[in-house]
Amino acid sequence: MKGTYCLIISMKKSEKLDIGHLHNMHKYRKGYYVYIGSAMNSLVPRLNRHLSDEKKMHWHIDYLLKSPDCHIRDILFNISEERIECDLAESISKDGEEIPGFGCSDCSCSSHLIYFKRKRDALASTRNAYEKIDKDYHNLSYLKKSIK
Repeated sequence: MKGTYCLIISMKKSEKLDIGHLHNMHKYRKGYYVYIGSAMNSLVPRLNRHLSDEKKMHWHIDYLLKSPDCHIRDILFNISEERIECDLAESISKDGEEIPGFGCSDCSCSSHLIYFKRKRDALASTRNAYEKIDKDYHNLSYLKKSIK
């Protein structure tokens, strides 16, 4: 199964973090972040990897999720071979604040991590982004039901 996903991430308190070679001690603010990614080989294993605490540090998002104050609260995703990651990032970034260079080393986007103060704004922007490009999407509870 292939697709594109948006991790809805909470950060309990502001914290300075090292994100691989991207930012040395960049301050991530308390609030919510939307991380936009794709899994064109295997969607479910990729999402399970993000949800796991045990993993090698590879992607920018791995370093962020390593923080004990950072938790995935929901995942919105679509099942498709179509690459829509950059379209979603562009749309979501209009509503929030981009973290420059995060998660986009393999494309020309400014960022694939967008900050929001409130969870409801992060979710609404993500839902609207899928709707703007006319793509159906599912959430984390759908994923949990489908892999049982």
